Amino acid sequence: MTEAVLVVGSANADLVVATTRRPAGGETVLGGDTQILPGGKGANTAVAAARLGADVALIGAVGDDAHGRLLLDSLRGSGVGTDRVRIVDRPTGAAYITVTPDGENSILVSPGANHALAPADVADPAGAPVLVASLEVPLDVVEHAIVEASRAGVRTVLNLSPTAKLSDETLRALDVLVVNEHEAAWLLETGASDGPDNGADDAADGAARSDNDTDDARLLDLGPDAVVITRGPEGATVLTRAPGARGDAGGVDEVTVPSPQVTAVDTTGAGDAFTGALVTWLASGATVSDAARRAVDVAAVSVTGRGAQPSYPLLDELS
Repeated sequence: MTEAVLVVGSANADLVVATTRRPAGGETVLGGDTQILPGGKGANTAVAAARLGADVALIGAVGDDAHGRLLLDSLRGSGVGTDRVRIVDRPTGAAYITVTPDGENSILVSPGANHALAPADVADPAGAPVLVASLEVPLDVVEHAIVEASRAGVRTVLNLSPTAKLSDETLRALDVLVVNEHEAAWLLETGASDGPDNGADDAADGAARSDNDTDDARLLDLGPDAVVITRGPEGATVLTRAPGARGDAGGVDEVTVPSPQVTAVDTTGAGDAFTGALVTWLASGATVSDAARRAVDVAAVSVTGRGAQPSYPLLDELS
């Protein structure tokens, strides 16, 4: 295997509806026309990296249907290797997305074919400098991929979205953990291994407490060598364990990475654009902080366009 970046993750069709506001429980709200766009955290990450020039392959699954063909066409058109994308007897995953005028979104994911992935599908991760995974596929697949890649000397990156319990072995096998502010708060609140499988509600409560009661540097105590916390328009924070400082809370370097200020049109997939850019520059030998600096630029560009994959910039489109 010669890919610089191996992505383990989901491929979804994004069904996007623009609306003036999100409906409350039991309420009906009219929206605009539905757009069907290629998405999914794994496919998005792979496309973002490929459009920046990385040699990328995706390990995933789609159904034998129109949505699956849409995704395969988008992946291949962006230069992503699809030899390890299985076509299975389940409908392609779908994400139902509402987007409000401020560019913010709400997303409901139906995993479909993504949940047909098995640990055997990620056999032999050796050979790629970087493996990156996210959690819209079965947890045992992700944990197997990270642990096996670490044993093979492959640099491991996990975007902990959506939040889920991780084994201590998986956390210790991580080189870089990528979380947003809510996911970071959830991790600090639960310690990762004691919380629910999907901590969206707990994350909202934990975020409020995080401002006063927690120290983000404690995320390194969970096991990874570096943590990147994405903060939307405020950029990102990079926490790196100093050499030889595993288990020593004092051996931490913290870097704040500001984001260019842009007018957001649609934030769908911005976090995946960030992750795809991050692993692209990590694979080229950049430090985590330097890779994060490039990644915030890519994410900022992505929110100025509609949809996820269609909004991702090419390398020569970056300033």
